[in-house]
Amino acid sequence: MAVDNPNVIDFIGTAQSSGQVALTIADHLPWDEANEHLGILQAKINRYLEFIESGQLAEEYPNAKPGVLVRIEVVCKYQPSRGGERFLDLARREIKTAGWGFSWSVPTPTVVMHDLRPRV
Repeated sequence: MAVDNPNVIDFIGTAQSSGQVALTIADHLPWDEANEHLGILQAKINRYLEFIESGQLAEEYPNAKPGVLVRIEVVCKYQPSRGGERFLDLARREIKTAGWGFSWSVPTPTVVMHDLRPRV
């Protein structure tokens, strides 16, 4: 499951507090100057929108009942380029106009330190 497989919905989940349904895109690709990444991401977002608007989401995922806010979120491994950020902002505006939510993020890696000294 990844951004470069447009025929697969990577993750679907429901926020316990709000009931909001989130469809997550796992974006592991680095951002390139030729903007190939943008085309790949756009195809994936379009597939997600088709999944929502066709009613397939509601059929396959009972928590996505009428009246529940549905959001597409993109989780990027790498910080988007300037062009990438512009694209993501435009996608957010267009998707919001269509009545859906949209967000993107670059998670901060966590480092776990272990004390490997022998215990005596």
